[in-house]
Amino acid sequence: MNSFFERRYVIAGIFITIVFILLARLFYIQIIDDKYAIYANKNVLRQIVQYPARGPILDRNGKILVQNEPFYDITVNPREVKPFDTIELCKLLGIDKPGFDKRWAKAMKVSPNRPSIFEKQISVTTFASLQERLSEFPGFAPVTRYLRSYPDSVAAQFLGYIGEVTDKDIKRSNGYYHQGDYIGVTGVERSYEQVLRGQRGVKNLMYDSRNRPQGHYANGMFDTAAVAGERLTSSLDINIQKLGEKLMHNKVGSIVAIEPSTGEILAYVSSPTYDPNLMVGRERGNNAAALYKDPYTPFFIRPIQAQYPPGSSFKPLSALIALQEGIISPQTTYYCPGYYRAGNRVVTCNNREAHGLVNLSSAVAKSCNGYFSMVFQKIIDRDGAKQTEATFTNWRTNVNKFGLGSKLGLDMPGESRGNLPTPLHYDNVYKHGGWRSSTILSLAIGQGELETTPLQMANIECTIANHGYFYKPHLIKAIGTENIIKKEYTEKNYVGIDSLYFEPVINGMQAVVENGTAIRSKIPGIIMCGKTGTAQNNHGEAHSVFVAFAPRDHPKIAIAVVVENSGEGAHWAAPIASFIVEQYLKGSISARESGITVDYFANANRLPDTATFLHHYKKKLLPADSIKKAKQDSVNKQLKGSKSASHGNKKDAATKYLAVMPKKKEDDK
Repeated sequence: MNSFFERRYVIAGIFITIVFILLARLFYIQIIDDKYAIYANKNVLRQIVQYPARGPILDRNGKILVQNEPFYDITVNPREVKPFDTIELCKLLGIDKPGFDKRWAKAMKVSPNRPSIFEKQISVTTFASLQERLSEFPGFAPVTRYLRSYPDSVAAQFLGYIGEVTDKDIKRSNGYYHQGDYIGVTGVERSYEQVLRGQRGVKNLMYDSRNRPQGHYANGMFDTAAVAGERLTSSLDINIQKLGEKLMHNKVGSIVAIEPSTGEILAYVSSPTYDPNLMVGRERGNNAAALYKDPYTPFFIRPIQAQYPPGSSFKPLSALIALQEGIISPQTTYYCPGYYRAGNRVVTCNNREAHGLVNLSSAVAKSCNGYFSMVFQKIIDRDGAKQTEATFTNWRTNVNKFGLGSKLGLDMPGESRGNLPTPLHYDNVYKHGGWRSSTILSLAIGQGELETTPLQMANIECTIANHGYFYKPHLIKAIGTENIIKKEYTEKNYVGIDSLYFEPVINGMQAVVENGTAIRSKIPGIIMCGKTGTAQNNHGEAHSVFVAFAPRDHPKIAIAVVVENSGEGAHWAAPIASFIVEQYLKGSISARESGITVDYFANANRLPDTATFLHHYKKKLLPADSIKKAKQDSVNKQLKGSKSASHGNKKDAATKYLAVMPKKKEDDK
């Protein structure tokens, strides 16, 4: 009996203990811990994405090239929408009822249960009047976003632009991007997207039944702040960039200027260009469609995508290779009667001018086609006239070290490799064993199948200026506040030529400017070494080409200028280059001989006739990344049916457009 009572008390104690624990837990839940109160309110919880500002882009001296301006997107969550005055909302947004219905149908298609963009890019002024009455429209909410702004409206092809993500972008990002997000489409905006975009944040806000905000969920415990994108410091000098774009106004061509001691690109001019502000805002689509229809293709990035025979800028390369291999010396001479004969082929000098006895330096100064043809033939025939394939392959390998025939690794999408022909190409054309040094003699003077981009031309000048090496050209000088730079841009790339062999070449280039064809472009107080070129073409006036570096000792700038359909290099390209060089080195431009002024060249119109221009080019091939982002039906119709033609076996389809195709022959001056 006693044991029975004892068990009863034990059981009662257990029940009392359990009740006490439950009561204590209930007290904790209701009085102390607010977690369940928070859970109860989740039916009025909204997650507001905080979009970061993209990183600004500066020039090398800290001047702003790209900055941000805030705007607002209005989102809608159909599940949360309650009856409201549709007409009044339309008035506030500046849209009509059919426009509202179209947007509503799109939102329902995206998802009836989650927010999507209803109206894009509301201005600050419009949003100010809407914000006061937003509580009248349950289910509608604002999202702060940022658009790009370009204070000086320069360097459009360098900077690029941003646009809304596509389905492919979303898929490639593994869920990082969502519908309505923005991404870099071209230029630096695309290359450095992950650095510029920053990190999104989230605000968890609570609303009451009348759509009025009630503060942060859990007092902001679960909120994350948006992190702005990193700042990019570009290598561009905005002063010479603006000058270059001014000088190239109403012209087709390119200017590329590089600092030889670093590989930093100082000027990156593609002409015709466009105002990058046109690719921002609610009229972006219409502006883009108009630019795509421009016959002179402003979206075509000529510094890295246009291809030209290098002409005279290439001539010293074979001579340097021959010097290194002991085939010639700086004192090797050639008597020029005005032409050079190899088998049944004849290469003439300009106007069949007889240069007489020339050595390496004087041949560079006089641009003697005969001398460089002689040197090239010696290289190819060194093992016998019938053993050309091995010696040509060796020559090609040495030329490739200068950056020709391959991409230089620029931090920019869409770079072309140019065209450096292979033995296989000639085997396909002439059959194996059916070609000799005389067959490919045009390569000696930078013609034939050889093609380079303006960037590659400028890089050759860097190599000569540095006496045998170059740094990979790049457009971004530093990332963030810690001035981070990619290691590959700090390494020297040697071309395999001893430095002492460059002096006779440089002597000849100095003579070109001091008393040769570029004398009108001589800069007072600065020794500039350069080379003019006049690349002929079948469908208009010749292309004007000039390459140079300055000063001779401790060079600070190397430059390549191409002005299409503009005649001799001395007439247009050389003066334009001299203005850029002087402005960069001296900060001003001195008076030149009569007619040699910035205004004269800036106001000159050298655009080729549109009808002739289009007649000889059945298609204009735009950068692939730009085509993919084209949204307008008119653009799609324009591009529909375009086919990528190949040029030989080694050319990128994206570089097939040349504003006026040069002939495979050049008369250099």
